[in-house]
Amino acid sequence: MTVPEIPQAVRDLTAAGIRSVEVFANSLRRDERAAGAVASDSLKVRAIRAVKDTEPGMAVMTDNCRCGHTDTGECHLTVGARIDLEATAALTAAQAVIQAGAGADIVGPAAMTRGTTRAVRQALDEAGHRDVATMPHLIFDSALYEGYRTTMRATPTSGTRRPFRISPRSPETAVDTGLAFLDEGAHMLLLEPGMPSVDVLASLRVRTAAPLMPFSVSGEYTRLAPPDPATGQRDFRPLAELFTMLKRAGADRIITYAALDLARLHA
Repeated sequence: MTVPEIPQAVRDLTAAGIRSVEVFANSLRRDERAAGAVASDSLKVRAIRAVKDTEPGMAVMTDNCRCGHTDTGECHLTVGARIDLEATAALTAAQAVIQAGAGADIVGPAAMTRGTTRAVRQALDEAGHRDVATMPHLIFDSALYEGYRTTMRATPTSGTRRPFRISPRSPETAVDTGLAFLDEGAHMLLLEPGMPSVDVLASLRVRTAAPLMPFSVSGEYTRLAPPDPATGQRDFRPLAELFTMLKRAGADRIITYAALDLARLHA
Protein backbone atom coordinates (compact mmCIF):
# COMPACT_ATOMS: atom_id res chain seq x y z
CA MET A 1 0.00 0.00 0.00
CA THR A 2 0.97 3.63 -0.32
CA VAL A 3 1.39 6.05 2.58
CA PRO A 4 -2.00 7.77 1.91
CA GLU A 5 -3.66 4.35 2.24
CA ILE A 6 -2.19 3.68 5.68
CA PRO A 7 -4.75 5.63 7.76
CA GLN A 8 -7.69 3.52 6.56
CA ALA A 9 -5.70 0.32 7.05
CA VAL A 10 -4.89 1.39 10.61
CA ARG A 11 -8.54 2.20 11.30
CA ASP A 12 -9.51 -1.27 10.04
CA LEU A 13 -6.92 -2.89 12.28
CA THR A 14 -8.04 -0.89 15.30
CA ALA A 15 -11.68 -1.79 14.70
CA ALA A 16 -10.70 -5.46 14.67
CA GLY A 17 -8.94 -5.15 18.03
CA ILE A 18 -5.38 -5.29 16.71
CA ARG A 19 -3.06 -3.17 18.83
CA SER A 20 0.27 -3.29 17.02
CA VAL A 21 1.75 -3.32 13.52
CA GLU A 22 5.15 -3.96 12.03
CA VAL A 23 6.10 -1.50 9.31
CA PHE A 24 8.13 -2.54 6.26
CA ALA A 25 8.97 -0.21 3.39
CA ASN A 26 10.33 -0.82 -0.09
CA SER A 27 13.02 1.81 -0.47
CA LEU A 28 13.58 3.44 -3.84
CA ARG A 29 16.89 4.97 -2.74
CA ARG A 30 19.71 2.41 -2.82
CA ASP A 31 23.47 2.71 -2.74
CA GLU A 32 26.50 0.89 -1.39
CA ARG A 33 26.38 2.72 1.97
CA ALA A 34 22.59 2.32 2.47
CA ALA A 35 22.14 6.07 2.93
CA GLY A 36 18.37 5.73 2.55
CA ALA A 37 18.23 3.80 5.82
CA VAL A 38 18.96 6.98 7.74
CA ALA A 39 17.07 9.48 5.56
CA SER A 40 14.78 11.65 7.68
CA ASP A 41 12.08 11.56 4.99
CA SER A 42 12.34 7.91 4.02
CA LEU A 43 9.27 5.91 3.08
CA LYS A 44 9.45 3.99 6.35
CA VAL A 45 9.65 7.19 8.40
CA ARG A 46 6.60 8.57 6.61
CA ALA A 47 4.76 5.28 7.10
CA ILE A 48 5.49 5.25 10.85
CA ARG A 49 4.22 8.80 11.18
CA ALA A 50 1.08 7.95 9.21
CA VAL A 51 0.29 5.12 11.63
CA LYS A 52 0.87 7.22 14.76
CA ASP A 53 -0.97 10.25 13.38
CA THR A 54 -4.00 8.05 12.72
CA GLU A 55 -3.92 6.00 15.92
CA PRO A 56 -1.43 7.19 18.55
CA GLY A 57 -2.18 4.15 20.70
CA MET A 58 -1.18 1.67 17.98
CA ALA A 59 2.21 0.19 18.85
CA VAL A 60 4.59 0.39 15.89
CA MET A 61 7.34 -2.19 15.42
CA THR A 62 10.07 -1.82 12.81
CA ASP A 63 12.94 -3.79 11.38
CA ASN A 64 16.39 -2.20 11.31
CA CYS A 65 18.05 -3.66 8.26
CA ARG A 66 19.94 -2.57 5.18
CA CYS A 67 18.94 -5.18 2.59
CA GLY A 68 16.24 -2.84 1.25
CA HIS A 69 18.67 0.07 1.10
CA THR A 70 21.91 -1.36 -0.31
CA ASP A 71 22.34 -1.66 -4.05
CA THR A 72 23.46 -5.27 -3.54
CA GLY A 73 20.54 -6.45 -1.40
CA GLU A 74 22.98 -7.35 1.35
CA CYS A 75 22.21 -6.76 5.03
CA HIS A 76 25.69 -5.54 5.91
CA LEU A 77 28.02 -2.79 4.83
CA THR A 78 31.29 -3.90 3.32
CA VAL A 79 34.83 -2.68 2.80
CA GLY A 80 36.02 -4.40 -0.33
CA ALA A 81 35.10 -8.03 0.15
CA ARG A 82 35.05 -7.77 3.93
CA ILE A 83 31.91 -7.20 6.03
CA ASP A 84 32.30 -4.05 8.10
CA LEU A 85 30.64 -5.00 11.38
CA GLU A 86 31.43 -1.72 13.13
CA ALA A 87 29.92 0.39 10.36
CA THR A 88 26.92 -1.92 10.14
CA ALA A 89 26.24 -1.59 13.88
CA ALA A 90 26.63 2.20 13.73
CA LEU A 91 24.22 2.51 10.80
CA THR A 92 21.72 0.19 12.50
CA ALA A 93 21.83 2.37 15.61
CA ALA A 94 21.37 5.57 13.62
CA GLN A 95 18.46 4.04 11.73
CA ALA A 96 16.82 2.97 15.01
CA VAL A 97 17.09 6.51 16.42
CA ILE A 98 15.44 7.97 13.32
CA GLN A 99 12.63 5.43 13.49
CA ALA A 100 12.13 6.12 17.19
CA GLY A 101 11.97 9.84 16.46
CA ALA A 102 9.22 9.16 13.91
CA GLY A 103 7.16 7.37 16.55
CA ALA A 104 8.30 3.73 16.56
CA ASP A 105 7.69 2.00 19.88
CA ILE A 106 9.77 -1.13 19.21
CA VAL A 107 12.80 -1.23 16.92
CA GLY A 108 14.15 -4.48 15.56
CA PRO A 109 17.86 -4.83 14.77
CA ALA A 110 18.02 -7.51 12.08
CA ALA A 111 21.73 -7.76 11.28
CA MET A 112 22.11 -10.88 13.48
CA THR A 113 25.53 -9.71 14.70
CA ARG A 114 26.74 -9.61 18.27
CA GLY A 115 27.10 -6.11 19.68
CA THR A 116 24.54 -4.47 17.39
CA THR A 117 21.72 -4.64 19.94
CA ARG A 118 23.96 -2.99 22.53
CA ALA A 119 24.86 -0.24 20.05
CA VAL A 120 21.18 0.37 19.28
CA ARG A 121 20.25 0.50 22.96
CA GLN A 122 23.02 2.97 23.73
CA ALA A 123 22.10 5.20 20.80
CA LEU A 124 18.42 5.22 21.75
CA ASP A 125 19.23 6.12 25.36
CA GLU A 126 21.59 8.90 24.34
CA ALA A 127 18.94 10.34 22.01
CA GLY A 128 16.32 10.38 24.78
CA HIS A 129 14.35 7.36 23.58
CA ARG A 130 14.67 5.28 26.73
CA ASP A 131 11.04 4.12 26.46
CA VAL A 132 11.57 2.65 22.98
CA ALA A 133 12.05 -1.11 23.23
CA THR A 134 14.51 -3.23 21.25
CA MET A 135 13.44 -6.48 19.59
CA PRO A 136 16.38 -8.00 17.71
CA HIS A 137 15.50 -10.56 15.08
CA LEU A 138 16.63 -14.14 15.60
CA ILE A 139 16.65 -15.45 12.04
CA PHE A 140 17.01 -18.92 10.59
CA ASP A 141 18.18 -19.34 7.02
CA SER A 142 15.08 -20.38 5.06
CA ALA A 143 13.49 -20.59 1.62
CA LEU A 144 10.34 -19.11 3.13
CA TYR A 145 11.68 -15.55 2.64
CA GLU A 146 11.83 -15.70 -1.13
CA GLY A 147 8.49 -13.97 -1.77
CA TYR A 148 9.44 -11.14 0.56
CA ARG A 149 12.90 -10.79 -0.98
CA THR A 150 11.41 -10.55 -4.47
CA THR A 151 8.79 -7.99 -3.45
CA MET A 152 11.28 -5.86 -1.54
CA ARG A 153 14.04 -6.25 -4.14
CA ALA A 154 16.27 -7.56 -1.36
CA THR A 155 17.78 -10.67 -2.88
CA PRO A 156 21.57 -10.64 -2.31
CA THR A 157 23.50 -10.23 -5.52
CA SER A 158 26.10 -12.59 -4.10
CA GLY A 159 23.57 -15.37 -4.51
CA THR A 160 24.61 -16.91 -1.20
CA ARG A 161 22.84 -17.24 2.11
CA ARG A 162 23.12 -14.24 4.36
CA PRO A 163 26.28 -14.78 6.42
CA PHE A 164 24.93 -14.40 9.94
CA ARG A 165 21.64 -16.23 9.60
CA ILE A 166 21.51 -19.43 11.61
CA SER A 167 21.52 -22.85 10.01
CA PRO A 168 18.33 -24.83 10.76
CA ARG A 169 20.68 -27.61 11.82
CA SER A 170 22.03 -25.50 14.70
CA PRO A 171 19.20 -24.81 17.16
CA GLU A 172 21.67 -24.47 20.03
CA THR A 173 23.32 -21.58 18.17
CA ALA A 174 19.94 -19.86 17.89
CA VAL A 175 19.29 -20.22 21.62
CA ASP A 176 22.76 -18.92 22.52
CA THR A 177 22.39 -15.99 20.11
CA GLY A 178 18.98 -15.06 21.48
CA LEU A 179 20.26 -15.09 25.05
CA ALA A 180 23.27 -12.99 23.98
CA PHE A 181 20.92 -10.38 22.47
CA LEU A 182 19.01 -10.24 25.75
CA ASP A 183 22.28 -9.77 27.63
CA GLU A 184 23.00 -6.80 25.35
CA GLY A 185 19.82 -5.09 26.51
CA ALA A 186 17.08 -6.44 24.26
CA HIS A 187 13.60 -6.24 25.76
CA MET A 188 12.16 -9.05 23.61
CA LEU A 189 13.04 -11.32 20.71
CA LEU A 190 11.49 -11.83 17.29
CA LEU A 191 11.96 -15.38 15.95
CA GLU A 192 11.60 -16.16 12.27
CA PRO A 193 10.29 -18.04 10.41
CA GLY A 194 7.60 -18.95 12.90
CA MET A 195 7.09 -22.65 12.24
CA PRO A 196 10.75 -23.70 11.77
CA SER A 197 11.75 -21.92 14.99
CA VAL A 198 9.21 -23.56 17.32
CA ASP A 199 11.79 -25.74 19.10
CA VAL A 200 14.01 -22.71 19.73
CA LEU A 201 10.97 -20.81 20.99
CA ALA A 202 10.24 -23.59 23.48
CA SER A 203 13.88 -23.75 24.59
CA LEU A 204 14.10 -20.01 25.12
CA ARG A 205 10.79 -19.98 26.99
CA VAL A 206 12.31 -22.01 29.83
CA ARG A 207 15.45 -19.83 29.84
CA THR A 208 13.94 -16.33 29.87
CA ALA A 209 10.82 -14.42 30.86
CA ALA A 210 11.41 -11.87 28.07
CA PRO A 211 8.57 -11.62 25.53
CA LEU A 212 9.07 -13.94 22.56
CA MET A 213 7.47 -12.98 19.24
CA PRO A 214 7.47 -15.52 16.38
CA PHE A 215 7.10 -13.92 12.95
CA SER A 216 5.15 -16.06 10.52
CA VAL A 217 6.85 -14.92 7.33
CA SER A 218 5.53 -14.47 3.80
CA GLY A 219 6.27 -18.02 2.70
CA GLU A 220 4.20 -19.43 5.54
CA TYR A 221 1.29 -17.17 4.65
CA THR A 222 1.29 -18.05 0.96
CA ARG A 223 1.75 -21.78 1.54
CA LEU A 224 -0.60 -22.31 4.49
CA ALA A 225 -3.32 -19.92 3.31
CA PRO A 226 -3.23 -19.98 -0.50
CA PRO A 227 -6.16 -18.37 -2.35
CA ASP A 228 -8.75 -20.69 -3.85
CA PRO A 229 -8.29 -20.55 -7.66
CA ALA A 230 -12.03 -20.22 -8.23
CA THR A 231 -13.07 -17.79 -5.50
CA GLY A 232 -9.87 -16.10 -4.35
CA GLN A 233 -10.85 -16.86 -0.76
CA ARG A 234 -8.22 -18.12 1.65
CA ASP A 235 -8.61 -20.94 4.15
CA PHE A 236 -6.89 -19.72 7.33
CA ARG A 237 -7.37 -22.89 9.39
CA PRO A 238 -3.84 -24.23 8.77
CA LEU A 239 -2.36 -20.91 9.90
CA ALA A 240 -4.59 -20.91 12.98
CA GLU A 241 -3.30 -24.38 13.83
CA LEU A 242 0.29 -23.16 13.44
CA PHE A 243 -0.34 -20.19 15.70
CA THR A 244 -1.98 -22.40 18.32
CA MET A 245 1.18 -24.51 18.32
CA LEU A 246 3.35 -21.40 18.68
CA LYS A 247 1.27 -20.24 21.63
CA ARG A 248 1.61 -23.67 23.24
CA ALA A 249 5.38 -23.43 22.77
CA GLY A 250 5.53 -20.12 24.64
CA ALA A 251 4.85 -17.28 22.19
CA ASP A 252 3.68 -14.05 23.83
CA ARG A 253 2.55 -12.50 20.53
CA ILE A 254 2.60 -13.63 16.90
CA ILE A 255 3.39 -11.37 13.95
CA THR A 256 1.52 -12.42 10.81
CA TYR A 257 0.28 -11.12 7.47
CA ALA A 258 -3.05 -12.79 8.33
CA ALA A 259 -3.69 -10.77 11.49
CA LEU A 260 -6.66 -8.79 10.18
CA ASP A 261 -8.28 -11.81 8.52
CA LEU A 262 -7.93 -13.95 11.62
CA ALA A 263 -9.21 -11.17 13.88
CA ARG A 264 -12.30 -10.78 11.72
CA LEU A 265 -12.90 -14.53 11.58
CA HIS A 266 -12.78 -14.85 15.36
CA ALA A 267 -14.56 -11.60 16.26
